[in-house]
Amino acid sequence: MNLKRIISSFTALITACALTFPVYSETGEPESEKPTVSAQSAILIDAENGTVLFEKAAYTERPMASTTKIMTTLLLLEDAEQKGDFDTEFTVDSEAIAVEGSSMGLVDGDIVTKRALCYGMMLPSGNDAANETAFILGGGVDGFSEMMNDKAFRLGMFKTHFVTPSGLHDDDHYSTAYDMAVLTAYALKNPAFAEICSSESIKIKYGNPPYDRWLSNTNKLLTLYDGCIGVKTGFTDEAGRCLITAAERDGVKLVAVTLNAPDDWNDHTKMLDYGFSAETNTEVKFDLFGKSADVVGGTDDSVPIKLQRNPVVSVKIGETPRIACKIYMDKFLYAPVTQGKVIGRAEFISNGNVVDAVDILTDGYVEQVTKKQIKPLYYVILDYFKSLV
Repeated sequence: MNLKRIISSFTALITACALTFPVYSETGEPESEKPTVSAQSAILIDAENGTVLFEKAAYTERPMASTTKIMTTLLLLEDAEQKGDFDTEFTVDSEAIAVEGSSMGLVDGDIVTKRALCYGMMLPSGNDAANETAFILGGGVDGFSEMMNDKAFRLGMFKTHFVTPSGLHDDDHYSTAYDMAVLTAYALKNPAFAEICSSESIKIKYGNPPYDRWLSNTNKLLTLYDGCIGVKTGFTDEAGRCLITAAERDGVKLVAVTLNAPDDWNDHTKMLDYGFSAETNTEVKFDLFGKSADVVGGTDDSVPIKLQRNPVVSVKIGETPRIACKIYMDKFLYAPVTQGKVIGRAEFISNGNVVDAVDILTDGYVEQVTKKQIKPLYYVILDYFKSLV
């Protein structure tokens, strides 16, 4: 056994270190008072990590009206980015644009681009633009709905089924507030999508021959809510008022979804305010890798240690907690040492208060030294002086 380790083992291993830990995941909804909303289904998530901050019947299948166009626009953007033909002109299909409801004003013979169709779907909610997209990518509505459902499955939208590219009502066309939040958070990672859905208005060229048109966004929160960056409105008689918004403040990006919400503008204002101001219980990743406890009378003079679990602290949404960690352990352990033995505790401190305490466990085992394995004192002393050289 190394004499230097024997001597040092008599010093109590009590350490204190101020560390800033990144937030990896969160547990539970914020603890402050939850908003009351008019929506039949609603959800608020952190767009970066998917944490659910608030929900009301968020997993109930409902029609989602023109918020469907988030998926349609995303697929068209991804196709244009892959082929590099975002601004290539082509003539619309007369069959495709013959559709009821809201429109970007396409008529037979118009020359458009994929860029114009994307803006036409996301701002004035053009059903004609959505149908044209279905014909371009899927050869028609049926073929395109298969593409939509395939993408939905790959995104984990397991309670969603698309039938139309526009969101016009069909009994088999439905989603959930949660699934639509997942879709939106994913779509916002596409820079072109983020730019389009945040536009209050745009001057874009199409027609026969093409000429400049102004398209205006139906999403009032772009001007009414500080930090709003999109995303999409929707309405049918069957679905009611549907709205998906995203807002960003101080690096925190939230996505709010309401389905069948008579008072959707106020619903979203309350949900977003709640998300930006609330605190939540947050699991903080803390690693004792490389740390060990001294062992006396064992085949090894130390044993690795670990925390029983990660600490959980209360933190404002989006903030990285600043936490001091104090580790308390015995001066040394006597062999034999078993795996998973409680040998101390770690206290996590914020603003002078202990916010969590976690047991420290051994992360290995050390056998006891037998008489035959014990070195004579001469060799122990010799080893010690060698270690000083």
